[in-house]
Amino acid sequence: MSAVLPVTQPVPFEARKRAPYRVMPGFKLSLGFTIFYLTLIVLIPLSALFLKTFTMTWEAFWAAVTSERVMASYRLTFGASLIGATINAVFGGIVAWVLVRYRFPGKRFIDALVDLPFALPTAVAGITLTALYSSNGWIGQFLEGTLGIKVAFTPLGVVLALTFIGLPFVVRTVQPVLEDAEREIEEAAASLGASSWTTFRRVIFPTVFPSLLTGFALAFARATGEYGSVIFIAGNMPMVSEITPLFIITKLEQYDYTGATAIAVVMLIVSFIMLLGINLLQAWARGKSGK
Repeated sequence: MSAVLPVTQPVPFEARKRAPYRVMPGFKLSLGFTIFYLTLIVLIPLSALFLKTFTMTWEAFWAAVTSERVMASYRLTFGASLIGATINAVFGGIVAWVLVRYRFPGKRFIDALVDLPFALPTAVAGITLTALYSSNGWIGQFLEGTLGIKVAFTPLGVVLALTFIGLPFVVRTVQPVLEDAEREIEEAAASLGASSWTTFRRVIFPTVFPSLLTGFALAFARATGEYGSVIFIAGNMPMVSEITPLFIITKLEQYDYTGATAIAVVMLIVSFIMLLGINLLQAWARGKSGK
């Protein structure tokens, strides 16, 4: 007698275990390529910066990075970058809100205008701002002649240039978050008697706060290393309107390579610490909002 084989039920297609389909290569190959690419583009140049600086003695390094002229450039660079990023965080958020929540003629033109600092060469931006805000410029002549406010060739001009180049980072970071925000929650808050300010403070702001921090960090990081749009409107007066990137260029023109890399290392470390702090604050804000 032949053995009777047990009858088994066919396994449904949905229940079959299949390996997940991946468009990119496997994890090991992708990770290896990622590490190789980051090493080639980021780690090697930064390592060369530190290695060149390590050829100096500690006394020479400290003298190079703490001279009175260098300290003045630090204060201007980081202070103006912080002010510019803060202004963009406030008004960039308002611009993003208007572009998302309102319909008006010329909306697409204004939306495209936000990206102009991305496409415009920084030197062209600096020359344009200088021409507008100089003593005989279209805007500067009224500010200086009527209000006594001088913009070009002052630290205020540096803040203006850094605000100009940092605006798109905030707008383009906040805009997608506002587009994805659920309007029903705002309507529910209004139906429960919440005022417009309460709805903004308790519903809208916690949603966009992490993206505002991200935009602020990007604008700040961009501003600290800005060069082209600042040198024309700053005036580059030592101890007054000289930014640190310009001082590094001056060191290179004097063939003081170790002095230039020493200042660059300080800029790199301070920027990294501030960006790390902002990212930790952003992670805290996301965890607090439950996202």
